[in-house]
Amino acid sequence: MARGTAVASPVLHVRATVRDVPHAKRRATYEDLMQVPDTKVAEIIDGELIVSPRPASPHANAASLLGVDVAGPFHRDPSDPAGPGGWWVLLEPELHFREDVVVPDWAGWRRSRMPVLTDVPFFTLAPDWVCEVVSPTTGRIDRSRKMRIYGEAGVPSLWLVDPLARTLEVYRREGDRWIVAAVHGGADVVRAEPFDAVELAIARWWLPDATG
Repeated sequence: MARGTAVASPVLHVRATVRDVPHAKRRATYEDLMQVPDTKVAEIIDGELIVSPRPASPHANAASLLGVDVAGPFHRDPSDPAGPGGWWVLLEPELHFREDVVVPDWAGWRRSRMPVLTDVPFFTLAPDWVCEVVSPTTGRIDRSRKMRIYGEAGVPSLWLVDPLARTLEVYRREGDRWIVAAVHGGADVVRAEPFDAVELAIARWWLPDATG
């Protein structure tokens, strides 16, 4: 090569394809949720469509009897002598908190905050209490993302019931965090806030072989 001869640097041409360009994941919409069959539980959490199976018998038994024990005395007018009353306690209500759509196993509103239970497809007013009956398929989300969503929405009281471990965990919202108010298990007879006006014999929530 002669001295002083210029050599052109090779130019690398790269053609971008659609596959090369990252795309933001599409956020789930309410229309997506409506396409899920009724045999599943559908929620939208942090923009993601979460579909869970309907509960197995330990979960269904615990949720049913918990509802009898709590809704029975509290889902009444405060003047009802069979009280103490003062709550609306609902099974699997659909809650809308901004873009999140969540379905707790149970939720309750004090009638002092929601005097009338109206005919609506979902609720935007945060409950005063929510309860999740956790299962192996839902426990991780219940204990992390859904607890955060409930806290951010202003729910002051939350229960986590584990029918396999036979435990009731009671949480109270203080500031920006959940505080463990109490943990009960087995055959305990308890008074658990915010329903501590009555005793709950939680042993009846468990199947005989729930720990097996």
